[in-house]
Amino acid sequence: MHVDTLIHARWVIPVAPAGQVLEEHSVGISNGRIAVIAPQAETRSQITADEVLEMPGHALIPGLVNAHTHAAMSLFRGLADDLPLMSWLNDHIWPAEARWVHEEFVADGTRLAMAEMLRGGTTCFNDMYFFPDVTARVVNQTGMRAVIGLIIIDFATQWADNADGYFAKAIEVYDRLKNKPLTRTAFAPHSPYAVGDDSLQRLLRLANELPDMPIHMHVHETREEVRQSLEKHGKRPLARLDELGLVGPNLVAVHMTQLEDDEVALLGERGAQVVHCPESNLKLASGFCPVQQLLDAGVNLALGTDGAASNNDLDMLGELRTAALLAKGVAGDASALPAHRALEMATLGGARALGLADEIGSLTVGKAADIAAIDLGRPETEPVYNPISQIVYAASREQVTDVWVAGEQLLRERQLTSLDLAEISSNAALWGAKIEAGDQKPR
Repeated sequence: MHVDTLIHARWVIPVAPAGQVLEEHSVGISNGRIAVIAPQAETRSQITADEVLEMPGHALIPGLVNAHTHAAMSLFRGLADDLPLMSWLNDHIWPAEARWVHEEFVADGTRLAMAEMLRGGTTCFNDMYFFPDVTARVVNQTGMRAVIGLIIIDFATQWADNADGYFAKAIEVYDRLKNKPLTRTAFAPHSPYAVGDDSLQRLLRLANELPDMPIHMHVHETREEVRQSLEKHGKRPLARLDELGLVGPNLVAVHMTQLEDDEVALLGERGAQVVHCPESNLKLASGFCPVQQLLDAGVNLALGTDGAASNNDLDMLGELRTAALLAKGVAGDASALPAHRALEMATLGGARALGLADEIGSLTVGKAADIAAIDLGRPETEPVYNPISQIVYAASREQVTDVWVAGEQLLRERQLTSLDLAEISSNAALWGAKIEAGDQKPR
């Protein structure tokens, strides 16, 4: 058998079956897909390749799936720290966006975010931001994988003036991307408080007409959101969404820090998806997502970083560790969210939430070759008794050495192959200086 690339690794962690670790195995890649996973004793004698890579201290994992991002907001990193969500959003972020966000901002910010994510082992991200057509363009130029959010809000922004404008642009971007292999789309209504019933019903009708369209939305992020919903609608946000018919397998509900027992049960019954963003929630003091309770109810959980303006990084390995530790503290149970389940959230859980589980999320023959290699042969992660535990509790993103998306190597020995890091850093510095100086003139 001949393959394009053959990687001999100390460990291969497929994620499915859960908790499995394959020692001294190889992964072969052909035509962008995983062609073989087998013991090195077999592959070294039976398989030839155009490129052979020796990774005697590495673990191969599925590429991490960052299931909630605002990628271009990387250019707002550190702009408004140590503030509660509504003050952060209303008094700082939305005014900054109104002033600065346009096509070039989104292009430069997305490239910065992708550079950070790829260098941390993330191969796919689920985005929600203005100018999604620009985000999609730079994603496809880079060769990364993304779900592009078609943003819906009930007030005018730099992207659209009204509901009709948002929906028209959403369909336009959907049509443009529907045949692109690396970019899918999702409806992205910002939140229950930013989108009215008419727009939500219209969105649901469209989502039902389009195949496999997730609905990506901030839900139950803060106590204040719930209080305002009770005051305005006489019901909690999730109950309102359920009455409108939105709570189902296509709902990708982000944050979910304010949940009662009956709401957890409802999410499980309806098959909804939940994206946990622990570090952003902690930084904004938004609350705690009841991760183990949701898992016990049968809810699929994914993991996200949120944007770099509220995290302040896009480090999925760091998010993994925080998620696993926080779940134990919230549940009062050291066995809550064990390491292999946390890794599943960051890979296959994210793929399931985004409707991509047949394509990515596990190292499985036939799936796309979205792979991250992590060097565990470093002082910080030695000795290795359990490589999954080392990845979740000890490894850092600096130990990610190589990354493939659809078989294309986008990170080689810590060097990006499809992004110009020097140019990205220079542009980020220019934006930072301009925003800090408050220059009103467009770039």
